[in-house]
Amino acid sequence: MEFSHRPVLFRETIESLAIRPDGIYIDGTAGGGGHSRAIAEKLTTGRLLAIDQDPDAIRVLKERLGEYPCVRFAQRNFAEMGEAAAEQDISGADGILLDIGVSSFQVDNPERGFSFHHDAPLDMRMSKEGVSARDLVNTMTWQELAGILSRYGEEKYAKSIAQGIVRAREKAPVETTLQLAEIVKASVPAKACREGHPARKTFQALRIQVNGELDRLSEGLDAAFSLLKPGGRLAVITFHSLEDRIVKRRMADWCTGCICPPDFPVCVCGRKPQAELLYRKGVAPSEREVEENPRSRSARLRVCVKL
Repeated sequence: MEFSHRPVLFRETIESLAIRPDGIYIDGTAGGGGHSRAIAEKLTTGRLLAIDQDPDAIRVLKERLGEYPCVRFAQRNFAEMGEAAAEQDISGADGILLDIGVSSFQVDNPERGFSFHHDAPLDMRMSKEGVSARDLVNTMTWQELAGILSRYGEEKYAKSIAQGIVRAREKAPVETTLQLAEIVKASVPAKACREGHPARKTFQALRIQVNGELDRLSEGLDAAFSLLKPGGRLAVITFHSLEDRIVKRRMADWCTGCICPPDFPVCVCGRKPQAELLYRKGVAPSEREVEENPRSRSARLRVCVKL
């Protein structure tokens, strides 16, 4: 399958990074290379480190960006960008990009088991290593499954879906994406099926659990901010409220100065802002982009500048 990728908020993201020809940049989620190529094209004596945990992505990135001598590659989770940067003798960056979530290639490739639109082995591992979604649905108790669906999918029918999965696996293991999608459909009221595909939240929740996405995001934000040089910019694109909430709160914390009570005559905490926001409320896709690429609908770009 051809590895295609349609970057969301592409122009806004590249402009927000304010790329300098001699700067050092890190794309922590390089994916299909759309953002990485745009950065590389603007560099002369600068360097770009393209990181992705997916071995298929790294293979394609090396093919697509091999013409740019300024680009180096690392197969790692972006939470490990500190280690990846050290391996390339990079001690600081002028700009870092994180495009969070599953890539178009992973969703559109049936073999990877991310989509409820295709029948495939129930996998969902971005790195192709570790525990799969199949392992989770066939070994966890219904209480554990319900907790995952509620916490990471914000699924209001979490209990009935989890119990439906356990009942189904008593007859035969849940092996494929469509098998799971049918179990979900049979476990929710008919009205839920009229509000969009009923398995969407279940698949999202399992994917987040399999890949430890929210923990990696929190770790990755700290790793990125610690690598930024003064004046460096961190741009993060999220695709659902759980991710966006983490990014919003972390950036707000970096931008917060004195936290002394208002009635204190002078500051005693000594806390100073470490960053400032480039966009107060973040940037959402335009109506035209949403029309051309429906997957961009829930995207949000947040950018901060290190002081």
